[in-house]
Amino acid sequence: MDKLLIAGGQRLSGDVRISGSKNAALPLLAASLLTEERVVLTNIPQLHDITTMVQLLGRLGADILIDERCSVEVKAGTQITALAPYELVKKMRASILVLGPLVARFGEARVSLPGGCAIGSRPVDQHIRGLQAMGADVQVENGYVHARVTGRLQGARIMFEMPTVGGTENLLMAACLADGETVLENAAREPEIVDLALLLKRMGALIEGAGTDCIRVQGMKSLHGCQHRVVADRIETGSYLVAAAMTRGDITCRDTRPDLLDAVLLKLKDAGAEITTGEDWIRLRMEDRPQAVSFRTQPYPAFPTDMQAQFMALNAVAQGTGTIIETIFENRFMHVQELNRLGAQIAVDGHTAVVTGVPTLQAAPVMATDLRASMSLVLAALVAEGETLVDRIYHIDRGYECVEEKLRQLGARIRRVQ
Repeated sequence: MDKLLIAGGQRLSGDVRISGSKNAALPLLAASLLTEERVVLTNIPQLHDITTMVQLLGRLGADILIDERCSVEVKAGTQITALAPYELVKKMRASILVLGPLVARFGEARVSLPGGCAIGSRPVDQHIRGLQAMGADVQVENGYVHARVTGRLQGARIMFEMPTVGGTENLLMAACLADGETVLENAAREPEIVDLALLLKRMGALIEGAGTDCIRVQGMKSLHGCQHRVVADRIETGSYLVAAAMTRGDITCRDTRPDLLDAVLLKLKDAGAEITTGEDWIRLRMEDRPQAVSFRTQPYPAFPTDMQAQFMALNAVAQGTGTIIETIFENRFMHVQELNRLGAQIAVDGHTAVVTGVPTLQAAPVMATDLRASMSLVLAALVAEGETLVDRIYHIDRGYECVEEKLRQLGARIRRVQ
């Protein structure tokens, strides 16, 4: 099993190109099931989760072409099976996103209950209730969600109990082929949903309100193919900016979207970073030890839960004490124990972590527990004294493209070992 060996103490500087967003690319790939014509997606990141979704589409019967320029072409013709099997779906929670498109276009889907990071309960009940409101008969049996509809799904008014990114994406896709208007209220507002809506509109869908908490969709009888570039990964961008702040570095993130990172950039400025931005780049310079910051994770546009672990690593070496409140996932402090192994001073009480910064961390063997936790350990290792060995990095390979190559280009001493 691969590990990362990192020698701390190197100041990061230079340019880094930001990849396409994993969290956007996965629903975009699922949306290709809504048409029998070719859908071409560019700027697709080369990640394990993307490979899993591509394998799933292939298992369903879609024809797929991948080229060396990070482009994926999908043609989901008429010979599509309705079964998404456990052996693929268990690897990644986002596999549930094929449920809505399959039911909407083919009238039936059997999708295994999903897997993914063990960061807490993420039930699919809101996906199911939404499809039921649109006229589908949905049963959960033998570990599978089995949804069927006679004829077309029917437009409906769907009120989410709480904003759900996956639920919003699944029902947004399903609504595009429903009969009549569907209104999604208390919908999630994440940029990845806006990117999905942009693709769907290019395929011929009629959608209003994506990026707000109320999305209206006029169902169509069919959609057509198109080409679409995946939006930049805002979480990868934020992670490299934190790396620069922690190492008192000077880096520029290229091919990114500053307008999607307001909450993160605000906290980096609070930590003492000097930040300048352009249309598609962000530069961060940090001369002194960071100042500790406090925040509460909330749905977009507030501070993202996917950046919580990285900022905890920053607070671990900052001046002062920062309080972090996690409101999205109940098990998303599993990296605390590993950061404390490196010498961090972090105390957890329920959903609250209090981080008292220390002048330096000490290298130690650590183990990643989930995707974003793995990046927090890499960040901590970049500033720890000595060589840190990060185990179970298959987590980081699910969400960060060429992480060691990109960090090496910025000056980090990092290599992959067995």
